[in-house]
Amino acid sequence: MNKTIKPGDIAGDGEAPTERQQSVLDAVLELMVEQGGDFSINDVARRASCSKETLYKWFGDRDGILTATVQWQASKVRSGNWDVQRLDASALRQSLEDFGATWLTVISSPTSIALNRVAAGQAASRRSNLGEIVLANGRFAIGERLKPLLEAGRRAGLLAFDDTETAFRSFFGLVGRDVQIRLLLGDRFRLSPAEIAADAARATDQFFTLFGAAGPVPEKSLTR
Repeated sequence: MNKTIKPGDIAGDGEAPTERQQSVLDAVLELMVEQGGDFSINDVARRASCSKETLYKWFGDRDGILTATVQWQASKVRSGNWDVQRLDASALRQSLEDFGATWLTVISSPTSIALNRVAAGQAASRRSNLGEIVLANGRFAIGERLKPLLEAGRRAGLLAFDDTETAFRSFFGLVGRDVQIRLLLGDRFRLSPAEIAADAARATDQFFTLFGAAGPVPEKSLTR
């Protein structure tokens, strides 16, 4: 049975898209890579071999398709499998490394680079609200997905911090460093899976140095 994708579904608050709907979202990402954000519903329908009526039924308008596409891309960033009742240092470390590795993999992909370039350009020109869509369903949604793990680590006595948002932003920065901005500005370097895994492990080590309960407890941070 066909179903409508609503905001929040792919982000984790509802059902994931069907395989057929995933192929549509992948088609949108392909169009982003090839021609930026200047594509129409007709272009998506032709690329995905899908009728416009079906697209409107599934996603609503063009912004609905863009929102679902961003959510679909962001859903690939995961924080691993962890049990709040059995969270130990090893499980916490592995989950943080999983998050770091999947996030680096996603942001360094040609589809994410194209999507973020279009979003930044259209946000500056105010041609559309794609920038807001990317922020809400990308970075902010990913943050809300990882924060429960950080808070569980604090409750388990493994982490020490005053503000969850600050702790998340610190880890986010340790993982990403200058990778995303370099890629967005045209640097053609590529990260291998081994390099991504090593970067995620390094970032996790640095995060534990800053916020590990066994180490120095950081001073109270200002909230965003």
